[in-house]
Amino acid sequence: MFKTINLGKRATCTVVRFVSPASPATGKRATKTRKGARANARTKPALISAFDPGFRGEAGECRHESPALVIVGCGDAAKLNTVAMRSIGGKLIRFLDRRATGAIRFDFGTLASDKATRAGWVQALAEGMAISNWRFDRHDGTATKRQKALNPLKVSLATRADSAAFSRGLAIAQGVNLARTIGATPPNICHPGFVAAECKRIARECGLGCRVITAKQAKVLGMGALLAVGQGSSKPPCLVHLSYKPRRVSRAARRERLVLVGKTVTYDTGGYSLKINNGMKGMKYDKAGGMCVLGAMRAIAALKPGVEVHAVLAAAENMISDDSYRPDDIITASNGVSIEVTNTDAEGRLVLADALVWACKTLKPTAVVDFATLTGGVVVALGSFCAGYFCNDDGLRAKYESAACASGEKIWRLPLWPEHRDHMRSQHADILNSAAARGAHPIQGAAFLSYFVPETTPWCHVDIAGVANLDSGNECMPAGPTGYGVRTIVELATSME
Repeated sequence: MFKTINLGKRATCTVVRFVSPASPATGKRATKTRKGARANARTKPALISAFDPGFRGEAGECRHESPALVIVGCGDAAKLNTVAMRSIGGKLIRFLDRRATGAIRFDFGTLASDKATRAGWVQALAEGMAISNWRFDRHDGTATKRQKALNPLKVSLATRADSAAFSRGLAIAQGVNLARTIGATPPNICHPGFVAAECKRIARECGLGCRVITAKQAKVLGMGALLAVGQGSSKPPCLVHLSYKPRRVSRAARRERLVLVGKTVTYDTGGYSLKINNGMKGMKYDKAGGMCVLGAMRAIAALKPGVEVHAVLAAAENMISDDSYRPDDIITASNGVSIEVTNTDAEGRLVLADALVWACKTLKPTAVVDFATLTGGVVVALGSFCAGYFCNDDGLRAKYESAACASGEKIWRLPLWPEHRDHMRSQHADILNSAAARGAHPIQGAAFLSYFVPETTPWCHVDIAGVANLDSGNECMPAGPTGYGVRTIVELATSME
Protein backbone atom coordinates (compact mmCIF):
# COMPACT_ATOMS: atom_id res chain seq x y z
CA MET A 1 0.00 0.00 0.00
CA PHE A 2 2.85 2.38 0.76
CA LYS A 3 5.74 3.59 -1.35
CA THR A 4 8.17 6.05 0.21
CA ILE A 5 9.69 8.27 -2.46
CA ASN A 6 10.91 11.83 -2.95
CA LEU A 7 8.15 13.49 -4.93
CA GLY A 8 9.95 16.77 -5.36
CA LYS A 9 8.70 20.16 -4.26
CA ARG A 10 6.65 20.80 -7.40
CA ALA A 11 5.07 17.37 -7.71
CA THR A 12 1.28 17.18 -7.52
CA CYS A 13 0.38 15.83 -4.10
CA THR A 14 -1.60 16.54 -0.97
CA VAL A 15 0.28 18.17 1.90
CA VAL A 16 -0.57 16.60 5.28
CA ARG A 17 0.13 19.08 8.08
CA PHE A 18 0.01 18.16 11.78
CA VAL A 19 -1.27 20.74 14.24
CA SER A 20 -2.24 20.99 17.89
CA PRO A 21 -4.69 23.53 19.33
CA ALA A 22 -2.89 26.12 21.44
CA SER A 23 -5.42 25.57 24.19
CA PRO A 24 -8.31 23.22 23.41
CA ALA A 25 -9.93 23.94 26.76
CA THR A 26 -10.28 27.65 26.09
CA GLY A 27 -10.92 27.34 22.39
CA LYS A 28 -7.92 29.46 21.38
CA ARG A 29 -7.06 29.03 17.75
CA ALA A 30 -3.71 27.74 16.57
CA THR A 31 -2.52 30.10 13.84
CA LYS A 32 1.19 29.27 13.91
CA THR A 33 2.96 26.44 12.18
CA ARG A 34 6.36 27.13 13.78
CA LYS A 35 7.14 28.28 17.28
CA GLY A 36 7.86 31.99 17.21
CA ALA A 37 7.11 32.30 13.50
CA ARG A 38 3.94 33.27 11.70
CA ALA A 39 2.24 30.89 9.37
CA ASN A 40 2.81 31.81 5.75
CA ALA A 41 0.06 33.53 3.86
CA ARG A 42 -1.15 30.38 2.17
CA THR A 43 -1.31 28.30 5.37
CA LYS A 44 -2.66 30.78 7.91
CA PRO A 45 -6.21 31.05 6.55
CA ALA A 46 -6.46 27.27 6.36
CA LEU A 47 -5.39 26.83 9.95
CA ILE A 48 -7.78 29.52 11.14
CA SER A 49 -10.56 27.76 9.26
CA ALA A 50 -9.52 24.40 10.66
CA PHE A 51 -9.97 25.55 14.21
CA ASP A 52 -13.39 27.00 13.65
CA PRO A 53 -16.16 25.26 15.63
CA GLY A 54 -16.54 21.78 14.23
CA PHE A 55 -12.80 21.13 14.07
CA ARG A 56 -11.30 20.84 17.52
CA GLY A 57 -7.85 19.56 16.61
CA GLU A 58 -8.37 16.34 18.56
CA ALA A 59 -5.92 13.50 18.03
CA GLY A 60 -6.54 11.96 14.62
CA GLU A 61 -9.21 14.45 13.57
CA CYS A 62 -8.70 15.25 9.88
CA ARG A 63 -9.97 18.06 7.71
CA HIS A 64 -9.51 18.41 3.96
CA GLU A 65 -9.02 22.15 3.54
CA SER A 66 -8.39 21.89 -0.20
CA PRO A 67 -7.32 19.27 -2.73
CA ALA A 68 -3.75 20.16 -1.79
CA LEU A 69 -3.97 20.40 2.01
CA VAL A 70 -5.10 18.13 4.84
CA ILE A 71 -4.96 19.32 8.44
CA VAL A 72 -4.51 16.60 11.07
CA GLY A 73 -5.16 17.31 14.73
CA CYS A 74 -2.70 16.00 17.30
CA GLY A 75 -4.67 16.88 20.41
CA ASP A 76 -2.97 18.21 23.51
CA ALA A 77 0.72 18.47 22.61
CA ALA A 78 1.70 17.62 26.19
CA LYS A 79 -0.05 14.23 25.87
CA LEU A 80 1.29 13.31 22.45
CA ASN A 81 3.30 10.05 22.45
CA THR A 82 3.97 7.02 20.23
CA VAL A 83 0.72 5.31 21.22
CA ALA A 84 -1.24 8.41 20.22
CA MET A 85 0.71 8.69 16.97
CA ARG A 86 -0.18 5.12 15.98
CA SER A 87 -3.82 5.92 16.55
CA ILE A 88 -3.48 9.14 14.54
CA GLY A 89 -1.87 7.16 11.72
CA GLY A 90 -4.79 4.73 11.69
CA LYS A 91 -7.36 7.51 11.49
CA LEU A 92 -5.38 9.37 8.86
CA ILE A 93 -5.07 6.41 6.48
CA ARG A 94 -8.81 5.76 6.64
CA PHE A 95 -9.43 9.42 5.89
CA LEU A 96 -7.08 9.32 2.89
CA ASP A 97 -8.53 6.04 1.64
CA ARG A 98 -12.05 7.46 1.57
CA ARG A 99 -10.78 10.21 -0.70
CA ALA A 100 -8.63 7.90 -2.84
CA THR A 101 -5.59 10.11 -2.21
CA GLY A 102 -2.65 8.86 -4.27
CA ALA A 103 0.29 10.97 -3.11
CA ILE A 104 1.04 12.93 0.05
CA ARG A 105 3.83 15.04 1.48
CA PHE A 106 4.12 15.23 5.27
CA ASP A 107 4.70 18.53 6.98
CA PHE A 108 5.57 17.75 10.60
CA GLY A 109 6.51 21.34 11.41
CA THR A 110 7.68 21.43 15.02
CA LEU A 111 6.08 18.13 15.90
CA ALA A 112 8.94 17.51 18.32
CA SER A 113 12.10 19.52 18.91
CA ASP A 114 14.04 16.51 20.19
CA LYS A 115 15.36 14.39 17.29
CA ALA A 116 14.88 11.03 19.03
CA THR A 117 11.32 11.88 20.08
CA ARG A 118 10.44 13.07 16.60
CA ALA A 119 11.89 9.92 15.03
CA GLY A 120 9.84 7.76 17.40
CA TRP A 121 6.66 9.65 16.57
CA VAL A 122 7.24 9.47 12.81
CA GLN A 123 7.95 5.73 13.09
CA ALA A 124 4.79 5.19 15.13
CA LEU A 125 2.75 7.17 12.60
CA ALA A 126 3.96 4.87 9.81
CA GLU A 127 3.20 1.80 11.92
CA GLY A 128 -0.32 3.03 12.62
CA MET A 129 -1.01 3.81 8.97
CA ALA A 130 0.24 0.46 7.66
CA ILE A 131 -1.26 -1.68 10.44
CA SER A 132 -4.65 0.01 10.08
CA ASN A 133 -4.59 -0.44 6.32
CA TRP A 134 -4.33 -4.26 6.53
CA ARG A 135 -7.22 -6.54 5.80
CA PHE A 136 -7.40 -10.26 5.11
CA ASP A 137 -8.62 -10.42 1.53
CA ARG A 138 -7.01 -13.61 0.23
CA HIS A 139 -10.35 -15.37 0.15
CA ASP A 140 -12.60 -12.64 -1.19
CA GLY A 141 -14.86 -14.36 -3.70
CA THR A 142 -17.26 -13.27 -6.39
CA ALA A 143 -19.90 -12.30 -3.83
CA THR A 144 -17.72 -9.97 -1.77
CA LYS A 145 -18.90 -6.43 -1.14
CA ARG A 146 -15.66 -5.25 0.34
CA GLN A 147 -13.75 -2.43 -1.33
CA LYS A 148 -10.83 -3.52 -3.48
CA ALA A 149 -7.35 -2.45 -2.45
CA LEU A 150 -6.37 1.01 -3.67
CA ASN A 151 -3.24 1.85 -5.61
CA PRO A 152 -0.07 2.41 -3.57
CA LEU A 153 0.06 5.61 -1.58
CA LYS A 154 3.17 7.59 -2.48
CA VAL A 155 4.69 9.28 0.54
CA SER A 156 7.28 12.04 0.55
CA LEU A 157 9.09 13.35 3.63
CA ALA A 158 11.08 16.52 4.10
CA THR A 159 14.25 15.18 5.71
CA ARG A 160 16.38 12.06 5.56
CA ALA A 161 15.81 11.50 9.25
CA ASP A 162 12.03 11.58 8.81
CA SER A 163 12.26 9.27 5.81
CA ALA A 164 14.44 6.79 7.72
CA ALA A 165 12.05 6.77 10.69
CA PHE A 166 9.01 6.36 8.46
CA SER A 167 10.66 3.52 6.52
CA ARG A 168 11.56 1.80 9.77
CA GLY A 169 7.94 2.01 10.88
CA LEU A 170 6.77 0.51 7.58
CA ALA A 171 9.25 -2.38 7.87
CA ILE A 172 8.01 -3.21 11.36
CA ALA A 173 4.37 -2.90 10.28
CA GLN A 174 4.98 -5.23 7.35
CA GLY A 175 6.25 -7.80 9.85
CA VAL A 176 3.13 -7.29 11.97
CA ASN A 177 0.89 -7.65 8.93
CA LEU A 178 2.69 -10.80 7.79
CA ALA A 179 2.01 -12.34 11.20
CA ARG A 180 -1.64 -11.34 10.91
CA THR A 181 -2.03 -12.63 7.36
CA ILE A 182 -0.71 -16.13 8.03
CA GLY A 183 -2.37 -16.09 11.44
CA ALA A 184 -5.75 -15.54 9.78
CA THR A 185 -5.19 -18.23 7.14
CA PRO A 186 -7.74 -21.02 7.75
CA PRO A 187 -6.68 -24.50 8.91
CA ASN A 188 -7.77 -26.26 5.72
CA ILE A 189 -4.93 -24.34 4.07
CA CYS A 190 -2.50 -23.53 6.87
CA HIS A 191 -1.04 -26.72 8.33
CA PRO A 192 2.54 -27.49 9.44
CA GLY A 193 3.70 -28.16 5.87
CA PHE A 194 2.20 -24.86 4.72
CA VAL A 195 4.01 -23.01 7.51
CA ALA A 196 7.30 -24.62 6.51
CA ALA A 197 6.76 -23.65 2.86
CA GLU A 198 5.90 -20.05 3.78
CA CYS A 199 9.00 -19.80 5.96
CA LYS A 200 11.15 -21.00 3.07
CA ARG A 201 9.55 -18.48 0.70
CA ILE A 202 9.99 -15.57 3.11
CA ALA A 203 13.56 -16.62 3.85
CA ARG A 204 14.39 -16.54 0.13
CA GLU A 205 12.79 -13.11 -0.26
CA CYS A 206 14.48 -11.60 2.78
CA GLY A 207 17.87 -13.29 2.79
CA LEU A 208 17.30 -15.38 5.91
CA GLY A 209 18.63 -18.87 6.50
CA CYS A 210 15.97 -21.58 6.73
CA ARG A 211 16.09 -25.21 7.84
CA VAL A 212 13.14 -27.56 8.32
CA ILE A 213 13.36 -30.51 10.71
CA THR A 214 10.81 -33.01 9.44
CA ALA A 215 8.81 -35.44 11.57
CA LYS A 216 11.16 -38.27 10.59
CA GLN A 217 14.19 -36.23 11.63
CA ALA A 218 12.41 -35.18 14.84
CA LYS A 219 11.93 -38.84 15.69
CA VAL A 220 15.65 -39.48 15.29
CA LEU A 221 16.32 -36.50 17.57
CA GLY A 222 13.98 -37.91 20.22
CA MET A 223 11.36 -35.15 20.06
CA GLY A 224 8.65 -37.25 21.66
CA ALA A 225 6.62 -34.27 22.90
CA LEU A 226 6.33 -32.55 19.50
CA LEU A 227 5.56 -35.82 17.75
CA ALA A 228 2.89 -36.80 20.29
CA VAL A 229 0.88 -33.65 19.66
CA GLY A 230 1.03 -34.05 15.89
CA GLN A 231 0.60 -37.82 15.60
CA GLY A 232 -3.20 -37.68 15.30
CA SER A 233 -3.09 -35.49 12.20
CA SER A 234 -2.54 -36.48 8.59
CA LYS A 235 -0.27 -33.43 8.38
CA PRO A 236 2.98 -34.34 10.16
CA PRO A 237 4.57 -31.86 12.60
CA CYS A 238 7.87 -30.14 11.95
CA LEU A 239 10.36 -27.69 13.42
CA VAL A 240 11.42 -24.66 11.36
CA HIS A 241 14.66 -22.78 12.07
CA LEU A 242 15.14 -19.29 10.63
CA SER A 243 18.44 -17.48 11.05
CA TYR A 244 19.60 -13.89 10.61
CA LYS A 245 23.34 -13.27 10.67
CA PRO A 246 24.44 -9.68 10.02
CA ARG A 247 27.33 -8.95 7.70
CA ARG A 248 28.94 -7.00 10.49
CA VAL A 249 28.14 -7.68 14.13
CA SER A 250 28.19 -4.55 16.28
CA ARG A 251 30.77 -4.33 19.01
CA ALA A 252 28.11 -4.45 21.73
CA ALA A 253 26.52 -7.59 20.23
CA ARG A 254 29.63 -9.68 19.57
CA ARG A 255 28.73 -12.11 22.33
CA GLU A 256 24.97 -11.92 21.84
CA ARG A 257 22.80 -14.56 20.18
CA LEU A 258 19.09 -13.94 20.56
CA VAL A 259 16.84 -16.97 20.00
CA LEU A 260 13.07 -16.69 19.56
CA VAL A 261 10.76 -19.68 19.91
CA GLY A 262 7.12 -19.68 18.82
CA LYS A 263 4.25 -22.05 19.47
CA THR A 264 2.80 -22.82 16.03
CA VAL A 265 -0.21 -25.06 16.56
CA THR A 266 -1.99 -24.53 13.26
CA TYR A 267 -5.25 -25.86 14.71
CA ASP A 268 -6.18 -27.06 18.16
CA THR A 269 -9.23 -29.25 18.66
CA GLY A 270 -8.07 -30.02 22.18
CA GLY A 271 -7.46 -33.63 21.16
CA TYR A 272 -9.28 -36.18 23.31
CA SER A 273 -9.64 -33.44 25.95
CA LEU A 274 -12.01 -32.00 23.40
CA LYS A 275 -12.93 -28.32 23.34
CA ILE A 276 -16.71 -27.96 23.71
CA ASN A 277 -19.40 -25.25 23.54
CA ASN A 278 -17.94 -23.79 20.33
CA GLY A 279 -14.55 -23.57 22.06
CA MET A 280 -12.79 -24.57 18.84
CA LYS A 281 -13.90 -21.44 16.99
CA GLY A 282 -10.88 -19.24 16.44
CA MET A 283 -8.33 -21.97 17.16
CA LYS A 284 -6.56 -21.09 13.92
CA TYR A 285 -5.07 -18.29 16.04
CA ASP A 286 -3.27 -20.85 18.21
CA LYS A 287 -0.28 -20.38 15.92
CA ALA A 288 0.03 -16.69 16.85
CA GLY A 289 3.25 -17.21 18.82
CA GLY A 290 5.01 -18.68 15.82
CA MET A 291 3.58 -16.04 13.53
CA CYS A 292 4.81 -13.12 15.64
CA VAL A 293 8.27 -14.70 15.62
CA LEU A 294 8.10 -15.10 11.83
CA GLY A 295 6.90 -11.52 11.34
CA ALA A 296 9.66 -10.21 13.57
CA MET A 297 12.29 -12.08 11.54
CA ARG A 298 10.90 -10.48 8.39
CA ALA A 299 11.24 -7.03 9.96
CA ILE A 300 14.71 -7.78 11.35
CA ALA A 301 15.90 -8.90 7.92
CA ALA A 302 14.69 -5.58 6.48
CA LEU A 303 16.21 -3.40 9.23
CA LYS A 304 19.51 -5.32 9.40
CA PRO A 305 20.53 -4.80 13.05
CA GLY A 306 24.07 -5.79 14.00
CA VAL A 307 23.06 -8.73 16.19
CA GLU A 308 22.60 -12.42 15.42
CA VAL A 309 18.98 -13.58 15.74
CA HIS A 310 17.43 -17.02 15.33
CA ALA A 311 13.83 -18.20 15.36
CA VAL A 312 12.41 -21.67 15.95
CA LEU A 313 8.79 -22.45 15.06
CA ALA A 314 7.32 -25.63 16.54
CA ALA A 315 4.51 -26.53 14.12
CA ALA A 316 1.87 -29.20 14.74
CA GLU A 317 -1.86 -29.81 14.37
CA ASN A 318 -3.70 -31.18 17.42
CA MET A 319 -6.37 -33.47 15.97
CA ILE A 320 -8.40 -36.53 16.97
CA SER A 321 -7.89 -39.93 15.38
CA ASP A 322 -7.26 -43.54 16.40
CA ASP A 323 -3.58 -42.58 16.55
CA SER A 324 -3.93 -39.43 18.71
CA TYR A 325 -2.15 -39.17 22.02
CA ARG A 326 -4.33 -39.63 25.12
CA PRO A 327 -4.61 -38.58 28.73
CA ASP A 328 -2.53 -41.05 30.79
CA ASP A 329 0.08 -41.45 28.02
CA ILE A 330 3.67 -40.98 29.14
CA ILE A 331 6.00 -39.42 26.57
CA THR A 332 9.65 -38.39 26.67
CA ALA A 333 11.03 -35.09 25.41
CA SER A 334 14.37 -34.77 23.64
CA ASN A 335 16.23 -33.88 26.86
CA GLY A 336 15.08 -37.11 28.52
CA VAL A 337 12.39 -35.56 30.74
CA SER A 338 9.38 -37.89 30.94
CA ILE A 339 5.92 -36.31 30.84
CA GLU A 340 2.62 -37.74 32.02
CA VAL A 341 -0.17 -36.42 29.82
CA THR A 342 -3.17 -35.38 31.90
CA ASN A 343 -4.74 -33.02 29.37
CA THR A 344 -4.28 -33.24 25.60
CA ASP A 345 -5.51 -29.65 25.37
CA ALA A 346 -2.32 -28.53 27.13
CA GLU A 347 -0.46 -29.25 23.90
CA GLY A 348 1.33 -25.96 23.31
CA ARG A 349 3.82 -26.50 26.11
CA LEU A 350 4.64 -29.91 24.66
CA VAL A 351 5.62 -28.61 21.22
CA LEU A 352 7.56 -25.79 22.87
CA ALA A 353 9.41 -28.24 25.11
CA ASP A 354 11.26 -29.95 22.27
CA ALA A 355 11.75 -26.64 20.45
CA LEU A 356 13.37 -25.09 23.52
CA VAL A 357 15.62 -28.09 24.08
CA TRP A 358 16.77 -28.08 20.44
CA ALA A 359 17.28 -24.31 20.40
CA CYS A 360 19.33 -24.23 23.59
CA LYS A 361 21.44 -27.25 22.67
CA THR A 362 22.05 -26.38 19.01
CA LEU A 363 22.12 -22.59 18.90
CA LYS A 364 23.82 -21.81 22.25
CA PRO A 365 21.75 -18.67 22.89
CA THR A 366 22.69 -15.84 25.22
CA ALA A 367 18.96 -15.12 25.56
CA VAL A 368 15.82 -17.11 24.73
CA VAL A 369 12.34 -15.62 24.45
CA ASP A 370 9.34 -17.81 23.63
CA PHE A 371 5.88 -16.66 22.61
CA ALA A 372 2.73 -18.73 22.90
CA THR A 373 -1.04 -18.56 23.20
CA LEU A 374 -0.54 -20.91 26.12
CA THR A 375 -3.22 -20.61 28.81
CA GLY A 376 -6.73 -19.38 29.33
CA GLY A 377 -5.58 -18.62 32.86
CA VAL A 378 -3.53 -15.63 31.74
CA VAL A 379 -6.67 -14.20 30.13
CA VAL A 380 -8.55 -14.62 33.41
CA ALA A 381 -5.69 -12.95 35.27
CA LEU A 382 -4.91 -10.07 32.89
CA GLY A 383 -7.76 -9.91 30.41
CA SER A 384 -6.96 -8.69 26.91
CA PHE A 385 -5.11 -5.64 28.18
CA CYS A 386 -1.61 -7.11 28.21
CA ALA A 387 0.47 -10.26 27.93
CA GLY A 388 1.79 -12.11 30.95
CA TYR A 389 5.47 -12.96 31.07
CA PHE A 390 7.96 -14.88 33.19
CA CYS A 391 11.71 -14.37 33.28
CA ASN A 392 14.56 -16.11 35.10
CA ASP A 393 17.20 -13.39 34.54
CA ASP A 394 17.19 -9.78 35.75
CA GLY A 395 19.27 -8.53 32.83
CA LEU A 396 16.94 -10.01 30.22
CA ARG A 397 13.92 -8.86 32.21
CA ALA A 398 15.12 -5.25 32.11
CA LYS A 399 15.83 -5.43 28.37
CA TYR A 400 12.49 -7.01 27.58
CA GLU A 401 10.48 -4.56 29.66
CA SER A 402 12.32 -1.64 28.06
CA ALA A 403 11.61 -3.03 24.59
CA ALA A 404 7.94 -3.58 25.39
CA CYS A 405 7.63 -0.05 26.74
CA ALA A 406 9.22 1.39 23.60
CA SER A 407 6.98 -0.69 21.33
CA GLY A 408 3.75 0.13 23.15
CA GLU A 409 2.91 -3.57 23.67
CA LYS A 410 1.86 -3.96 27.30
CA ILE A 411 3.19 -6.76 29.51
CA TRP A 412 2.95 -7.80 33.16
CA ARG A 413 5.43 -9.98 34.99
CA LEU A 414 4.15 -13.03 36.89
CA PRO A 415 6.15 -15.09 39.41
CA LEU A 416 7.86 -18.41 38.80
CA TRP A 417 9.13 -19.98 42.03
CA PRO A 418 10.60 -23.40 42.91
CA GLU A 419 7.23 -24.24 44.48
CA HIS A 420 5.60 -23.81 41.07
CA ARG A 421 8.06 -26.24 39.51
CA ASP A 422 7.40 -28.78 42.27
CA HIS A 423 3.68 -28.37 41.63
CA MET A 424 4.20 -30.00 38.21
CA ARG A 425 5.75 -33.22 39.61
CA SER A 426 4.10 -36.48 38.55
CA GLN A 427 3.57 -39.70 40.48
CA HIS A 428 4.24 -41.85 37.42
CA ALA A 429 6.67 -39.74 35.38
CA ASP A 430 8.98 -36.77 35.95
CA ILE A 431 6.37 -34.08 35.40
CA LEU A 432 2.72 -33.55 34.41
CA ASN A 433 1.77 -31.51 31.40
CA SER A 434 -1.09 -30.02 33.46
CA ALA A 435 -1.71 -30.25 37.18
CA ALA A 436 -5.11 -31.42 38.35
CA ALA A 437 -5.70 -28.32 40.46
CA ARG A 438 -6.49 -25.19 38.44
CA GLY A 439 -4.65 -22.93 40.87
CA ALA A 440 -1.84 -20.85 39.36
CA HIS A 441 -3.02 -21.93 35.93
CA PRO A 442 -0.97 -19.47 33.82
CA ILE A 443 2.09 -20.19 35.96
CA GLN A 444 1.76 -23.94 35.40
CA GLY A 445 2.64 -23.50 31.74
CA ALA A 446 5.78 -21.51 32.55
CA ALA A 447 6.76 -23.94 35.32
CA PHE A 448 6.45 -26.85 32.88
CA LEU A 449 8.59 -25.09 30.26
CA SER A 450 11.31 -24.32 32.80
CA TYR A 451 12.28 -28.02 32.74
CA PHE A 452 13.44 -27.61 29.14
CA VAL A 453 15.69 -24.55 29.47
CA PRO A 454 19.06 -24.75 31.28
CA GLU A 455 19.01 -22.77 34.51
CA THR A 456 22.04 -20.77 33.38
CA THR A 457 20.37 -19.62 30.13
CA PRO A 458 18.53 -16.28 30.35
CA TRP A 459 14.97 -17.12 29.37
CA CYS A 460 11.70 -15.26 29.05
CA HIS A 461 8.30 -16.88 28.42
CA VAL A 462 5.54 -14.62 27.06
CA ASP A 463 1.94 -15.86 27.23
CA ILE A 464 0.01 -13.92 24.57
CA ALA A 465 -3.31 -15.78 24.83
CA GLY A 466 -5.21 -12.63 25.75
CA VAL A 467 -3.68 -10.30 23.15
CA ALA A 468 -3.11 -12.47 20.08
CA ASN A 469 -6.46 -11.62 18.51
CA LEU A 470 -9.30 -9.15 18.95
CA ASP A 471 -12.98 -10.07 19.11
CA SER A 472 -13.84 -6.52 18.11
CA GLY A 473 -11.67 -3.95 16.38
CA ASN A 474 -10.12 -0.75 17.65
CA GLU A 475 -8.72 2.44 16.12
CA CYS A 476 -5.74 0.67 14.57
CA MET A 477 -6.93 -2.89 14.05
CA PRO A 478 -10.05 -4.68 12.86
CA ALA A 479 -11.20 -7.81 14.64
CA GLY A 480 -8.84 -10.74 14.14
CA PRO A 481 -5.13 -11.40 14.68
CA THR A 482 -3.01 -8.58 16.07
CA GLY A 483 0.58 -9.59 15.37
CA TYR A 484 1.33 -8.86 19.02
CA GLY A 485 4.99 -9.34 19.88
CA VAL A 486 6.55 -8.31 16.56
CA ARG A 487 7.25 -4.73 17.61
CA THR A 488 8.73 -5.74 20.97
CA ILE A 489 10.99 -8.37 19.41
CA VAL A 490 12.36 -5.83 16.94
CA GLU A 491 13.01 -3.35 19.74
CA LEU A 492 14.70 -6.06 21.80
CA ALA A 493 16.96 -7.12 18.94
CA THR A 494 17.98 -3.59 18.00
CA SER A 495 18.63 -2.69 21.65
CA MET A 496 21.33 -5.37 21.71
CA GLU A 497 23.38 -3.64 19.01
